Amino acid sequence: MSGDEANPAAEALPVEDVHGDGRWLSQHARFVLECKDGEPDVLFVGDSMVQLMQQQEVWRELFSPLHAFNFGIGGDTTCNVLWRLQNGELENIRPKVVVLWVGTNNHEHTAEQVAGGILAIAQLLTNRLPKAKIVVLGLLPRGERPNPLREKNAAVNGLLRAWLPRLGQAQLLDVGGDFVHSDGTISTMDMFDFLHLTSAGYRSISKPLSDLLLQVLDEMPEERRASLA
Repeated sequence: MSGDEANPAAEALPVEDVHGDGRWLSQHARFVLECKDGEPDVLFVGDSMVQLMQQQEVWRELFSPLHAFNFGIGGDTTCNVLWRLQNGELENIRPKVVVLWVGTNNHEHTAEQVAGGILAIAQLLTNRLPKAKIVVLGLLPRGERPNPLREKNAAVNGLLRAWLPRLGQAQLLDVGGDFVHSDGTISTMDMFDFLHLTSAGYRSISKPLSDLLLQVLDEMPEERRASLA
């Protein structure tokens, strides 16, 4: 499966405002406004894993200096991110790298559908930003002990590893290798609720990501590098 119309995880959908406070659309509107006022070199987009990263010291140390925007919204699925990107969050900006991290909230979809939804987002980014590199972060293991959702996320990563190279500009960065201990458990030192990362967890995944981003940015044309100085 690829990110086509038959895949429900590749259908662009806004979040239903079940609480009646319009919060999700307000966050989206803020991101659209940021696109009018700023010029990011790196764009992070995704769910709470992205959103909470901005609250960490490691964000200020490693990613803010790269002129990074954070377009993460907690609870988002591939469908929600796809809708946001189709509705203004890519207007007026030309980031050199997009970091995409989404999919663990797609509870209603199969691993193949989730991977297809992520591929559809990567394809949209490639179409809209033909000069940008796309870094897709692999889904992390979740739950204190082995469980079906862990197996599903691992299957998504396996499919992405096979599918993303077709796009040319996209690659998978799997940052979840150190979180599962030899007995199969995940520690609250890394994931406080066995899903979301602690400060230590974010620091663990941020080093390889930062190294990759610096490598990609260093390979940009001379005139672009000069503008970053």
